[in-house]
Amino acid sequence: MEPTYQSPESFSNVKAVCKANVFFDGKVVSHSIFLADGSRKSLGIIAPGEYHFDTAAAERMEIIAGQCRVRVAGQTQWIGFEAGTWFDVPANSFFDICVDEGLVQYVCSFS
Repeated sequence: MEPTYQSPESFSNVKAVCKANVFFDGKVVSHSIFLADGSRKSLGIIAPGEYHFDTAAAERMEIIAGQCRVRVAGQTQWIGFEAGTWFDVPANSFFDICVDEGLVQYVCSFS
């Protein structure tokens, strides 16, 4: 598990995309935002369940609220993450994420 840090509460000077990214019959929902420097992030929630995501760009998933278990490509064990922690996923890879109860809120940064 990565060290705990202060999760972002807001982003200034962004362009927000109104249409949501909806996955797994609405159990994972996010909105894309673009920062002034052109970088992209997505802000979302994950309902209970187990989900598989493929990545094109490298991603950093910051857990803002809730808790989950994650297995990144090449790992055999699930690793737990909670609010204030994050995990990185390489480009052209994948990760599995499992939420056992409640909702997970996250910020995903792409590079």
